[in-house]
Amino acid sequence: MINLDVGGFFENIITWLTENLGSVFDAISNSVSSMLDAFEGVLMLPHPFILIALLSGLAWWVAKKGVGIFTLLGLLLIYSMGYWVPTMETLALVITSVVLALVIGIPIGIWASKSDIVENIMRPILDFMQTLPAFVYLIPAVLFFKLGEVPGVISTLIFSIPPTVRLTNLGIRQVPSDIKEAAQAFGSTPNQQLFKAELPVALPTIMAGVNQTIMLALSMVVIAGMIGAGGLGNEVLKGITQLRIDVGFEAGISIVILAIFLDRVTHALGVSAK
Repeated sequence: MINLDVGGFFENIITWLTENLGSVFDAISNSVSSMLDAFEGVLMLPHPFILIALLSGLAWWVAKKGVGIFTLLGLLLIYSMGYWVPTMETLALVITSVVLALVIGIPIGIWASKSDIVENIMRPILDFMQTLPAFVYLIPAVLFFKLGEVPGVISTLIFSIPPTVRLTNLGIRQVPSDIKEAAQAFGSTPNQQLFKAELPVALPTIMAGVNQTIMLALSMVVIAGMIGAGGLGNEVLKGITQLRIDVGFEAGISIVILAIFLDRVTHALGVSAK
C-alpha cells in the first residue's frame, strides 16, 4: 500500500522557508506591525464618545437612519460593558487585513479577468483557500511570524482574500461588450478602458466582494485570538477556557454589533455604487 506523506512534504516546505527566508518574514512582520499600530493609534486617539459619534454619523449618512441609531446604541453598549479597547483592537486588525487583501486581491482579480489562463490557475487555488478549515491557517502563520497580532493579520488576510479576487474577476468579465466596444471606438488605451469604463461598471460587484472580505476577516480575527492576536477574540477565548459565561457573552455581543455595523455600511456603499 502506498503511503503518501503529504503533511510531511508541506512541513519540509515550511521548514525550508523559515530557515532560508527569515529576513523576508521579518520585513513583512515589521511592515504589517507598523501598519496595524497606525490604525490602532488613529482609533484610540479620540475620546470614545467622539469616535462613537463619528461612526454613528457615518452609518447614518452612508446607510440610513436606523443603522445610525443602531450603531450609536450598540457602540455605547460596548463602551458601557468595558470592551471598547478590545473592540478597537479588533477593528484595527480587520481594517489592516482588509486593506492588504484589497491591495493584493483586486490586481489579481483584474489580471484574471484579462487572461483565461490566469483565471483557470486561480480558480482551484481559491477553491482550496475557501474550503480549508480556518484553524489550519493559524499553523503556518505562527511558524513564520510567531505569536501575536502579526500572524493574526496574515492568517486573516489569506483567509479573507478569495471573495475580492473572485468578484473583481467576475465584475469585469460581466461588463457589457457594447461598453467595451464604445471605449475602443473612442480610441481608449487598455488602461483607460479599464479605469474609465470597466471598473466603474464593475464597482457594485467589486464592493460585494469587499463586503464578503470584511465579514470573513472579522470571523477570522476572532479565531486568531487563539494565537495572541488580542482584541475581542482574546476575550472570547478567555470566556471559553475559564468557563466565564459573562465574558464570552459580552464579547460575543460586541462582535455582533461590530459585524452588523461593518456589513450595513459596506453594503450601502455597494448599493450606492450602482
